[in-house]
Amino acid sequence: MAKSKSAELDRKKLMADPVMVTTIVVLIAFLTLFILYPLAILLVDSFVSEKQGFTLDTFRRVMAMSNFRTAITNTLKVGFLVGIVSSLVGLLFAYVEVYVKLKTKVIEKLFRVVSMLPVVSPPFVLSLSMIMLFGKSGIITRYLLHIYDNNVYGFWGIFVVQTLTFFPVCYMMLKGLLKNIDPSLEEAARDMGATRWTVFTTVTWPLILPGLGNAFLVTFIESIADFANPMIIGGSYDTLATTIYLQITGAYDKEGASAMAVVLLCITLMMFIVQKYYLEAKSTATLSGKASRARMLIMDRSVTLPLTILCSALALFVVMMYICVPFGALFKTWGYDFHLTTKWFGQVFSKYKGFKAFKDSFVLSFVSAPITALLSMIISYLVVKRKFKAKGFIEAVSMLAMAVPGTVLGIGYIRGFSGGIFHTGVLQSLYGTGAILIIVFIVRSLPTGTRSGISALRQIDKSIEESAYDMGADSFTVFMTVTLPLIKDSFLSGLVTSFVRSITAISAIILLVTPQFLLITVQINEFAEKGAYGIACAFATILILITYGAVLLMNLVMKYFGTSRKMKESE
Repeated sequence: MAKSKSAELDRKKLMADPVMVTTIVVLIAFLTLFILYPLAILLVDSFVSEKQGFTLDTFRRVMAMSNFRTAITNTLKVGFLVGIVSSLVGLLFAYVEVYVKLKTKVIEKLFRVVSMLPVVSPPFVLSLSMIMLFGKSGIITRYLLHIYDNNVYGFWGIFVVQTLTFFPVCYMMLKGLLKNIDPSLEEAARDMGATRWTVFTTVTWPLILPGLGNAFLVTFIESIADFANPMIIGGSYDTLATTIYLQITGAYDKEGASAMAVVLLCITLMMFIVQKYYLEAKSTATLSGKASRARMLIMDRSVTLPLTILCSALALFVVMMYICVPFGALFKTWGYDFHLTTKWFGQVFSKYKGFKAFKDSFVLSFVSAPITALLSMIISYLVVKRKFKAKGFIEAVSMLAMAVPGTVLGIGYIRGFSGGIFHTGVLQSLYGTGAILIIVFIVRSLPTGTRSGISALRQIDKSIEESAYDMGADSFTVFMTVTLPLIKDSFLSGLVTSFVRSITAISAIILLVTPQFLLITVQINEFAEKGAYGIACAFATILILITYGAVLLMNLVMKYFGTSRKMKESE
């Protein structure tokens, strides 16, 4: 009875606030039009034919293609192996940082660098490095080991590159889980005579198993959705993402590409639902609260030395892979002439319209970033602080973009907007413009900002906002003057993360970009496919500098103007 009255009171409050009602309606319209609609139109294209009506002929035709069946097998094989190995390597790094006494701060900083490098670099940088180090003209294979007939392309190339790209994500996820394990649980087992290995297998492992499964599924989804790395280093080893791209750009088969996209979407959605609504919740329930006291770190040299050496060697190898990119832009001819030159950087701007590429990429990303950050905070605020019937819809759809591969979303936008909504001509003018690229950037970055905002808002006592309401402020004033200042660290983080993700994106926009716009990632991909590694590395180096500069600027702003600094000063 009390709950129903409370719910009724909440509804009355909501309906009496026109700003809040308008915001909710606009949000629902945006999410429906630019996330649900493109996915729905893929289903319609796959199952409905103009001549036959509802039919499975398109799926039968696609499933009969041997290259598509092979692509499904290849994709699942790579996804499972990358997910398993990335999770285990990430766990090793996290365990060493949380449980092992590291001798120097240098190793801790090295771990921090490795965790940040995938964030600030384009998704296919390691593919370039892999080819330049281990390809037929690679420095390591050709000049150090004198191997001339090696083939870095194919399954193993994709596996190594994706593992090195995604394991830092697992490392960051698992580090938080390990820190939240109460040391008293493990120390109690040690006091009863258990060995360190027994403690790990009987206490630590069961506690982190849901989190490890969560890390595996996140990596699995990222791996099977990855387009750029298989495109550059896959060779003849086709995955679903590359097969869909070639089906629409090479065979001009939009219906077939739509059916393939639906298959890929079903796989990622199934994994996303398990990860989001089962393993993530189970992990949170298992590791609730904070550690009661400081953990006694492992200092035994027989344990610390091999683990530190192993992790440091792998971290240095990853750093070397990234350092290879700027060097690739400074050598005259990679693999043949190693004299230093700046000609590739010069050609980027003089011959290959570098200024236009960087301007277009920067402007589109710069416009999308604040919109994404603000939308993320508004959605987070509605999910955490408000009660209304459509709240679950807004949260689920905003997070759905995380499970949709970029290639699938790109085809959805082509099928959904090239002829207007439901082929009526409405909003057809969006197609081929910068506006649709900005919308794609917003949709792709929305889940990350929303998750960050939800975590931050759950730590704010509702009485702070209620006092502002009691003084007569409306919802817009409360959000802008009370809530947003309290979560400005999350807002700034979402702003920069959105900018970085947008300027380094490729899979979602490669099918949508027109000659009117030159984007850096598309240029890098184009030159890498042609084997013009000097130009590709020059573009990539400048892009990394831009993204790294954005992250440094964010850290600087948060250090001097962030909420955490003010909280420290007030203590």
